[in-house]
Amino acid sequence: MSAPLQVPTHPPEARRQQVAAALKARLPDGAVLSDPEDTRPYECDGLAAYRQLPMIVTLPANEEQVLAILNVCRELNVPIVPRGAGTGLSGGALPIHDGVVLSTARLNRIVRVDEYARTAVVQPGVRNLAISEAAAQYGLYYAPDPSSQIACTIGGNVAENSGGVHCLKYGLTVHNVLRVRVATIDGEIIELGSEALDAPGLDLLAVFIGSEGMLGIVTEVTVKLVPKPIAAQVIMASFDDVVTGGNAVASVIAAGIIPAGLEMMDRTSARMVEPFVHAGYDTDAAAILLCEADGTPLEVAEEIARMADVLERAGASAIAVSQNEAERMKFWSGRKNAFPAAGRISPDYYCMDGTIPRKQLAHVLSSIEQMETTYGLRCANVFHAGDGNMHPLILFDANQPGEFERAEAFGAAILALCVEVGGTITGEHGVGMEKINSMCVQFERAELDAFFAVKRAFDVPMLLNPDKAIPTPHRCAEFGKLHVHHGEVPFPDLPRF
Repeated sequence: MSAPLQVPTHPPEARRQQVAAALKARLPDGAVLSDPEDTRPYECDGLAAYRQLPMIVTLPANEEQVLAILNVCRELNVPIVPRGAGTGLSGGALPIHDGVVLSTARLNRIVRVDEYARTAVVQPGVRNLAISEAAAQYGLYYAPDPSSQIACTIGGNVAENSGGVHCLKYGLTVHNVLRVRVATIDGEIIELGSEALDAPGLDLLAVFIGSEGMLGIVTEVTVKLVPKPIAAQVIMASFDDVVTGGNAVASVIAAGIIPAGLEMMDRTSARMVEPFVHAGYDTDAAAILLCEADGTPLEVAEEIARMADVLERAGASAIAVSQNEAERMKFWSGRKNAFPAAGRISPDYYCMDGTIPRKQLAHVLSSIEQMETTYGLRCANVFHAGDGNMHPLILFDANQPGEFERAEAFGAAILALCVEVGGTITGEHGVGMEKINSMCVQFERAELDAFFAVKRAFDVPMLLNPDKAIPTPHRCAEFGKLHVHHGEVPFPDLPRF
């Protein structure tokens, strides 16, 4: 077991007053929250099991105010935790007891939409879905569509390199962002990337996207827009066992088909979702696949026929095809509501995020099924099957002593299994605080040192989201051996309720 993280409840009051006074001197009224009751809504992100009251919360409304906050914090040596909408699921926005939370919620302006260049320039607090809503009048939309797209912001998407159900064909955030404006810890503005096809120098844009707030604060983002497809249809294929369903995913890709979306749900997931949204799922199937084709009507018809043939030969026990747009959206509504639907069958759930090679899907699903017995907990599996990004939902009751600890251990074992089969410990949720110990499983010490070197190049005083994502040598030493097999990974001790 890793060493407990010692977190005081509050920093010294004199320190709080000093930092608050310095910030209030440079920011307008209402932009600095220092009373504990005012800061409580910011004590956690979507991983609500880990909580910590921040010392201060700041709410800048423009780039100049972001720079003012950074300058104060650098001068007073105060850690900064950037925060978007707080929908993240890895504790990336977990506050630091003696630090400042910098919320980008008020930076929520769509600067412009260019229908000819097919781009949108937005501030980081703009919601993911709002970009597509603004571009709809031009027949365009923003492709990355995480399940939280109605609430999550583009700044948070950049921080975590978010994906979504259509990432197989259209890519992750990194494939759909052209340029970012970044406020550095030195109080300067830099631009990474370009609206042109390429930018001079090293590709620092790709380094920055997915850096979890450790390198700088996003103040503006230029994203690519794509034409809304003329037509789209979804196949729902049922399978009598998860192994056959997992192998069918590999068969679709092996046939040279790149669906617009390729998602898989096991029986537990389908049964918890169906009463919630009435998506029309086959609740008797051990697994279902959702395969979408989009494009012109002729392209869609051809691809649907090809996918249906592949799925039948792969062992599908039943196949249904959406007959209109309403039915297509109904099929997707179940997958997109899998997380909230978990609340219907379990008091609590722990959403994991790992990525594996597609050919390992069947093996990993079978192993997770065995782990359910080992840890005495149920697990509902929903994931982006096309790119192997898994989201196991471990169901537990926090009111039962020891169940949350077993859920953490179960999750760590799944991540260790992902690494063991050649995958990674995260696909789109990020590392944050949740998976920091698992980084010791994924990477050697020399690799972790290289990650720290990149951070130091951007953040010499190490004030931006410190103690997240990259474990220190001490933490890995406390954790134990760098490489362990699933079932042997201890869970982290973090502040929680």
